[in-house]
Amino acid sequence: MSTAGRFDGFWAALDAVPCADDAEALYDVASDEGRLRRANLDRYLTVVGSGADTLLVAEAPGWRGMTNTGVPFTSMRELGPEYLVPPAPTAPWEASSRVVQAALASWRGALPLAWAIFPHHPFAAPDRLTNRTPRPAEVRDGAPVSLALLEALGGASAVRVVAVGRKAQGALALAGIDAIAVRHPAQGGAKQFTEQLLALDQ
Repeated sequence: MSTAGRFDGFWAALDAVPCADDAEALYDVASDEGRLRRANLDRYLTVVGSGADTLLVAEAPGWRGMTNTGVPFTSMRELGPEYLVPPAPTAPWEASSRVVQAALASWRGALPLAWAIFPHHPFAAPDRLTNRTPRPAEVRDGAPVSLALLEALGGASAVRVVAVGRKAQGALALAGIDAIAVRHPAQGGAKQFTEQLLALDQ
């Protein structure tokens, strides 16, 4: 089952985000890797997006996780059997993905849908196996994708938006989205992230 129709606005917004030389467009249909990630994201939106009432928004994809799988906060270690497996992943796992998926394993309601405010992978050129903070202009360019995703899920009145980290919260605020912030799981934040996220599962 595909997300065609309901998520048309999301896909159109995603495809319209410009990509600098030091960023990688993860869902580009011109490449085999892009088509695989796109198929995985489509599957993820179909499965999780069908009932999600919480949108979990991070800052940008990391080279160890989403950049391989196409699925937010999902590295090779967490990739389920319903997804396509990339032939040459750059890393077997990502710390943040592990923490997020472990926390969501205890989630009792409808699973939150995760996304990144900047959907391309920003890297420190020329090394693609790095992460950099997206520029303010990149965040502005990516914000309409989150807005389109929020709309596809039912709009701000139906969906709670949770920002993973203060940077993501600030980026969402600039896009006019009021989001609850939880600690980012990286750099020693795993325990606090898990506690704050699961406290929202009421």
